[in-house]
Amino acid sequence: MKALVLEDYNKLVYKDVIDPVINDNEVLVKVMACGICGSDVHGFDGSTGRRIPPMIMGHEASGVIVKTGKEVNNWKSGDRVTFDSTVYPLNDWFSLEGLYNLSDNREVLGVSPGTYKRDGAFAEYIAIPQHILYKIPEGVTFEQAAMVEAVAVALHSINVSVIRTGDNCVVVGAGMIGIFIIKLLRISGASKIIALDINQKRLEQAEKAGADHTFLSTEENLADKICALTKTRGADISFEAVGKSDSVNIAIEVLRKGGKAILVGNISPKVDFPLQKVVTRELKVLGSCAIRGEYEVVLDLLKSGRISVDDQISIVAPLSEGAVWFNKLYNREEELNKVILLP
Repeated sequence: MKALVLEDYNKLVYKDVIDPVINDNEVLVKVMACGICGSDVHGFDGSTGRRIPPMIMGHEASGVIVKTGKEVNNWKSGDRVTFDSTVYPLNDWFSLEGLYNLSDNREVLGVSPGTYKRDGAFAEYIAIPQHILYKIPEGVTFEQAAMVEAVAVALHSINVSVIRTGDNCVVVGAGMIGIFIIKLLRISGASKIIALDINQKRLEQAEKAGADHTFLSTEENLADKICALTKTRGADISFEAVGKSDSVNIAIEVLRKGGKAILVGNISPKVDFPLQKVVTRELKVLGSCAIRGEYEVVLDLLKSGRISVDDQISIVAPLSEGAVWFNKLYNREEELNKVILLP
């Protein structure tokens, strides 16, 4: 089969590779669409340490089952599917506790951090365990289904927050995950939704997505401005969707006493942390890791039209041109959101 292989850092090659062999509990999926995630772009140059070459990246995907293992039940050739990005063991303690995204032995598709290597979906075919499969509803395209992973990450952060009807929320970072958080907050009972970003064009997208107010994160007295919009208290919940010191500090600064900061961004291994503000204001700081069962809900939202993803798809291109689009994303040559590659 053909695949887009990270042969070395900053070197992607479209080439022939050996077809995957499925285990008894797996299915072989013909990949129909796979999105380039920001984490793939950061892994492209080795900066994250989670894409050690040679390997096949890609975890935001959809396709059609073409073969099933002998232990596979309820799935058959021809089924249109998408799948979780996390491959987790069913007998792990965390999985049994309903925390499969925290499983000690989980593996992420298209990731190679040194402790394991799991080739991903920038290829014509991929082997997928049956327990992470989800059926694509009628009316949802393969390209839309390849966006489910990103929406599910956003939805998981909202589930972690345990939002209450009427909560005032701040979203720091209006990239793709931030945009989906805004869209989901709009249907999750939030009162005011306030978006912050360093890029004015992203703030315009945030407003279209449902943000009530937007501010450049470089503006002075941000906390005071947000207090003025929230009955002088501050935000009940903030969502940090960048992963840098400045944005984490802003997410904490804008909270009311007793508020919650949900940290979703994950591009920095360490950040400066305002300890005294967290302690003296009795703030809650919660991490949100990947996905934990949100796929089905997102697929239902897509089917019903309650959430849209098409506005975040910038380019649909052949997998053979993948290296070109990786370089464009890496060099930020264009204002691109999601690039989806078709094997």
